[in-house]
Amino acid sequence: MARYTGAVCRLCRRDGVKLFLKGSRCFSDKCAIDKRNFPPGQHGQARAKKIVGYGLQLREKQKAKRYYFTLEGQFRKYYEEASNKTGVTGELLLQQLERRLDALCYRVGFALSRRQARQLVRHGHVLVNGKKVNIPSYQIKVGDTVELREDAKKLAIVEGAEQFHAGLQQPSWLQIDRANRSAKVLALPKREEIHLPVNEQLIVELYSK
Repeated sequence: MARYTGAVCRLCRRDGVKLFLKGSRCFSDKCAIDKRNFPPGQHGQARAKKIVGYGLQLREKQKAKRYYFTLEGQFRKYYEEASNKTGVTGELLLQQLERRLDALCYRVGFALSRRQARQLVRHGHVLVNGKKVNIPSYQIKVGDTVELREDAKKLAIVEGAEQFHAGLQQPSWLQIDRANRSAKVLALPKREEIHLPVNEQLIVELYSK
């Protein structure tokens, strides 16, 4: 399965906003945005200019793709599925992205970042309704129960992630059981609780041309 394997801090610098791709590092003084808030590369500081029109729409799409670690083909498929449903296309698009299994594992607190959550899923540490699912893009439905396998509950990264997420606000659409490392999906995620630094309407405008 294709995926981005390069440096991630440069992605935040390119978009000029924190995408929280490295977990706790993004909240420390080592964050690349805090240290060098300009595009990466030899001429990064000289290239800084105002972005308008198509460029602005493109940047919003790139931020959303990088936030959830998806490539263009998969992201466009999410948009097409959202546009064929009844409702606000932008909100439906974000709901689909947030219902990915790796994204939900991050929200529950199994990992420090979405990339780390993706690794947990790919290594077979996550169960959905009691069955192993190792597909990061698996779409979670209302009523599903997501939990870690018994041997994965004692992993150091899981214990570290639990401490990190303890101080963060928990989404109301999830019923989280910290003791048993599990969560039940109570409803579809709400836009105001996703906290994605992206204007989804600009993404819709880009694809609808």
